[in-house]
Amino acid sequence: MDSNPTPATARPPSPATSPSDPSTPAEPPADPRAVRRAALAGLIGTALEQYDFVIYGTASALIFSDLFFPNASPSVGILASFSTYAVGFAARPLGGLFFSRYGDRLGRKWVLVATLLLMGGSTLAIGLLPTYNEVGLFAPILLLICRMGQGFGAGAEQSGGATLLTETAAPGRRGRLSSLVMTGAALGTALGAVAWILAQRLPDDALMSWGWRLIFGSSLLVTVIALVLRRKLNESPVFTELKEQRERPASPVKEVFRYGRKPMLLALFMNFGVSTQSYTYQVFMASYLVSSVGVDKDFVPQVLLIGALCGGLAAICFGTLSDRLGRRPVYSTIAAALVLLPAPTFIALNTGSHVAITVAIVIGFILACHGSVGVQMSYFPELFGKRYRYAGVTLGREFSSLIGGGVAPLICSALLTAFSGSWIPVAIYMSLVTAISLVATRMSPETLDRDLNTAADSTEPVQR
Repeated sequence: MDSNPTPATARPPSPATSPSDPSTPAEPPADPRAVRRAALAGLIGTALEQYDFVIYGTASALIFSDLFFPNASPSVGILASFSTYAVGFAARPLGGLFFSRYGDRLGRKWVLVATLLLMGGSTLAIGLLPTYNEVGLFAPILLLICRMGQGFGAGAEQSGGATLLTETAAPGRRGRLSSLVMTGAALGTALGAVAWILAQRLPDDALMSWGWRLIFGSSLLVTVIALVLRRKLNESPVFTELKEQRERPASPVKEVFRYGRKPMLLALFMNFGVSTQSYTYQVFMASYLVSSVGVDKDFVPQVLLIGALCGGLAAICFGTLSDRLGRRPVYSTIAAALVLLPAPTFIALNTGSHVAITVAIVIGFILACHGSVGVQMSYFPELFGKRYRYAGVTLGREFSSLIGGGVAPLICSALLTAFSGSWIPVAIYMSLVTAISLVATRMSPETLDRDLNTAADSTEPVQR
């Protein structure tokens, strides 16, 4: 039995020494093979998450109103199908709360396997659902349950992958390797777009009968590949040390709210504006281009696909840059650019020029959707001490995504309607919320190459 265990009710110990002091546990050296496995597993797992969300969102817009809400008017049917889409975002914080408890107790790997199975299983189940014409009202109810399963599993996916990768990678390479999580997200977006582009080549009767089921069934292949990779993962060295020293907290979520509120709130507000802009570019801009600018519908998936591919590359570039210049200056620069970006973006969109629209959307994807979040993947885990790192990152990111990106398309649409189609209030809204993220970033500490084996948060002063 451990001769000096850390009580679950005690304040996590703060280092009274500098990181170089012998009393501070040294961070274990990185195992190159373990790092490669973690990077590949994180990339593919997040690709599956994003793929699931993209194919569901596209199905909601194209076919689910006819398959699951056929007795409603076209507009009501689309609204109903989009409501089930929104349920996934509402379920993400709940999944984050649930899995956070186990990520810091049972291990990062255990949770990543569990969330993968939940997401992949829910997506496959959607492809097997009976339609309204077959079972009536039970069809949309089952669809809602499956969608909740998708969101519940996704609630700890990106945060878990980022935490494990950051804790596994060597100092000086955390930013680049952890950013692969967002490269996976970009890959999932691209794969989802390609899947629907191919499916739309089918005759309408084939698409409505079995084509859409094939798209959801295709997630099984990605799930199996990701599962094989994740089962071979090594647990992160930081968690292994926690387990050996019997310092795992009994209730990580309670410890976050009791001792880690400051870094959690910093992460929440740093992501708030970025998440708002991310989903504005991914969701609202597409409808704005069609309904307000009058762009051909076939052009929108193509430009979004280009944006996702460029964004995936940008995630790696910004993550690598943060390893050289620091997390805070890189993230601050991106946030400052996003404060200024909305007005020029709308000016470019309203020209109707395909070139101008493509450039504007690509810049938005590079900065808001993937570049900034690529830096988050190492920045946010480094904000927290080792005892509740998984829980802190998950709670900060998922709750900010709910109040930011989760409602952003609805707020933007409401502003556009309330001000007679003017884009100016939408641009002001985007800039204001991102200014909050900029201020929060400037209030945050620099965390580059921080010792992740210490129990103290980065916001606690180090006594020398």
